[in-house]
Amino acid sequence: QVQLVESGGGLVQAGGSLRLSCAASGLTFSIYGMGWFRQAPGKEREFVAAVRRSGDLTRYADSVKGRFTISRDNAKNTVYLQMNSLKPEDTALYYCAADRSLIAVPGTSMRDYDYWGQGTQVTVSS
Repeated sequence: QVQLVESGGGLVQAGGSLRLSCAASGLTFSIYGMGWFRQAPGKEREFVAAVRRSGDLTRYADSVKGRFTISRDNAKNTVYLQMNSLKPEDTALYYCAADRSLIAVPGTSMRDYDYWGQGTQVTVSS
């Protein structure tokens, strides 16, 4: 079955960096668009970033643009989220997701995605 496993979360001070990874199995990774979402306590899950299956097109939430970078390695079946200049408001559970719809770049809605990981916690202290 399809599995998405996130890793790389942790506790970091404001201004610091983290790199999240999401390893995929049970699917043909190279044909799936991939996205990252996050959910803070008491808030709805929100879109963070997405990347086309070829890796050449990306999109970002305004709140992370210029600080976060999404990338993928199709040979390793892995998608990454490099997070720099972290802020306390970035604290959340981060999820990766896979979109099999073959559109140019995956969407920003949870409904656009077919498979989800269990999440990795990112905590940014002030």
